[in-house]
Amino acid sequence: MRHRPSKEKMMKKKGVAMKTNRQPILAGLLIVAMAACNPTKYLAEDEKLYNGGNVIIHKDSIPKERKEAFEDHLETMLTPKPNKKFLGMRIKLGLWNMGGGPDSTNSAVKNWLKKRGEEPVLLEDVNREYNENLLRNRMENLGFFHAYVTSDTIIDGKFAEVNYNAFPGNIYRIAKVDFEVDSSSSLGRDILSTKDSTLLKIGSNYNLDVILNERDRIDNDLKNKGYYYFSPDNILVEVDSTKGNDKVDMYVTVKPETAEKARSPQKIGNIFIYPNYTQTSEGFRTTRPRASQLFRDNYYIIDPANTYRKPVLANHIFFHRGDTYNRTDHNMTISHLVNLNAFKFVKNNFVDNPDSANTMDVYYYLTPMQRKSIRFEVLGKTASVYNGTEANVSWTLRNAFRGFETLNLSVFGGYETQTGGNVNLNSSYIRYGAEVGIVWPRLLSPYKWAPSRRFIPKTYAKVGYEFLNRRNAYTLNSLTMNYGYNWKENEQKQHDLAVAEIIYVQPRNISDDYRAQMDTVPTLRHIVDPQFSFGPNYSYTFTNTMESARTHTFFVKTGLNTSGNVLGLIQGANYKDDNIKKLFGTAYAQFVKAEADFRHYMKLSSTSQLASRVMIGTSYSYGNSRSLPYLKQYFSGGPNGLRAFRARAVGPGTTIPENIGENNFFADQTGDFKLELNTEYRAQISGMFHWAAFIDAGNVWLQRRDENKPGGRLTKDFYKELAVGAGLGLRVDLDFLVVRTDLATPLRVPYRAPGDRWVFKYIDIRDGDWRRNNLVFNLAIGYPF
Repeated sequence: MRHRPSKEKMMKKKGVAMKTNRQPILAGLLIVAMAACNPTKYLAEDEKLYNGGNVIIHKDSIPKERKEAFEDHLETMLTPKPNKKFLGMRIKLGLWNMGGGPDSTNSAVKNWLKKRGEEPVLLEDVNREYNENLLRNRMENLGFFHAYVTSDTIIDGKFAEVNYNAFPGNIYRIAKVDFEVDSSSSLGRDILSTKDSTLLKIGSNYNLDVILNERDRIDNDLKNKGYYYFSPDNILVEVDSTKGNDKVDMYVTVKPETAEKARSPQKIGNIFIYPNYTQTSEGFRTTRPRASQLFRDNYYIIDPANTYRKPVLANHIFFHRGDTYNRTDHNMTISHLVNLNAFKFVKNNFVDNPDSANTMDVYYYLTPMQRKSIRFEVLGKTASVYNGTEANVSWTLRNAFRGFETLNLSVFGGYETQTGGNVNLNSSYIRYGAEVGIVWPRLLSPYKWAPSRRFIPKTYAKVGYEFLNRRNAYTLNSLTMNYGYNWKENEQKQHDLAVAEIIYVQPRNISDDYRAQMDTVPTLRHIVDPQFSFGPNYSYTFTNTMESARTHTFFVKTGLNTSGNVLGLIQGANYKDDNIKKLFGTAYAQFVKAEADFRHYMKLSSTSQLASRVMIGTSYSYGNSRSLPYLKQYFSGGPNGLRAFRARAVGPGTTIPENIGENNFFADQTGDFKLELNTEYRAQISGMFHWAAFIDAGNVWLQRRDENKPGGRLTKDFYKELAVGAGLGLRVDLDFLVVRTDLATPLRVPYRAPGDRWVFKYIDIRDGDWRRNNLVFNLAIGYPF
């Protein structure tokens, strides 16, 4: 139960509570734990359970941190791996033991347990000599040419582990790099033209991985100059380590046995496109079609039914007849065809042209997706005393107008009802609606501009309607319309420009009870104000989080949202003089809103990282608006923000949340400005299980003073009004999704007295009332940031 704060009591708040019969679950976990605690149950007298291998590097000149990282790297190469552990227990081995271990059985339960468990990994399964050679070869490949490894077995009762003593010796460095190729040939000249970009740097350590990467680099450069048949295996890097002083000379050359065809650039001949191809048992045909017309003097498009408009399809083929082959155009064409969202399979063949030397004909075999599809989803929701369900039916039509357009129509409906506690005004609702949208894989604009050839730009248009009926309070009719563009500048940068976004919300059937509550709590009035905003939006996203080798990666998203600015200035709108202008009978919003989301990820190890986020939201409402419309305002709290506070229950500023009714319904606390800071340590426990420790801080504020929300206006002392919470989380990473649970508690409550906002002294983990009212449980899908 929530109460207004006092000097004696903290803010009390409810998390998500779910009633379950825990005894069978706990009993099952206890049995598995007991079995895991006796992992040697079925071992013979002379058998030892393998605990793993340890690599100890004996070289004082290597710094401690690098030595530890090198040891960890070498340990990943050891085989076999010991039985997996979770929280120090071999759970899978425990399941195998519960299934009877090596004993055969007809019991379905025991067989089920054994299939989900794993057999014990024994010391006798370890081939020490093989591992010694593996470690030695790896060190030699890293430049330690005189490395050697010894090993010892350590036995402790029924357990054993192996220590590998690695003696790397001195590392060899590159003294000279020569490209010994025939400069009189086109191949030799093209290789020499790329040598300034070589990865083989004088003074660097010898490294086999770098040598392999250098061969790939040369091959990639040659592919972009027409050498389709060339391969990294045609490059030979000879290493001379006889010069002494731990130095090596390197000589890059082309193998003599390289085929003549691989030494010559290839031209593009005829280009054949089969956009309605169905593969047969005979495979892909490569014969030329007898009756096909050359389109744009470049393409034979075999599409008798005219399923696709030829100009649109041709725009996504980057080869032209007579071009020199290059890998960039090759990959861009494949990428475009795959991302048109029209083809299930995309196959590409190059065949030597029978009439011209060093010329290849190109064949594209495109197998269409099913043109029409329908998807049905049902979602069940449960939280505390609230339960509900929602259904969504989505119908998709691909290639709607023969230009690879995707038309989507979705219809949804759902309800939520209160199944416990006292009924309040917002306890139940019914919502339903529909949305129709279309996406064109190109820019439909009166101005010709192409942001990037590598990625497909898109134009989108959407219209949606939603009806919300809060049975005892009000109904809302919402209409949204969007038209805009999104495009990628490169792999890291993405833009989204909504040329026009229109949002129209009209309240209806406001109940007498709700009107009475509005008189008591004016905040409720803002929720049912008519809302009408229109204008362009723009967002920019940058991320390099896909570059997993980096220690520091970033995600940045900025956005600008406007409404009614030009029209408001033309009409001279001014709410201060009660000169509020209307459009279609409704007052429109006039504002400029800007926001930014900065995220930083620091890799601490292969299984842990520190993730941080700063969110800043600003706005300026003027003319026709005193503040942002409700749907555009900022809020804080919830599973993806301040996890120690309920969503929309923080702020603005030091405003005390309004407590309505016996069931503690809070009016949504929103604002015109927002600041949020988050830091989270994430680490792997074992396998799919991860944990996190986090701290969140933030609040929202108003642009102007509001007598109904004292302390809500943004001032220079905003930093003294931040709410702070902290907690722990458990995450289950299933690869295709992450299930996240977080348990948090408030550490600083902004609407308490200035000297009493930090609430550490009130924390009493042993007190049931404190736990119930201050520990907030969040269940969500995906990471919060």
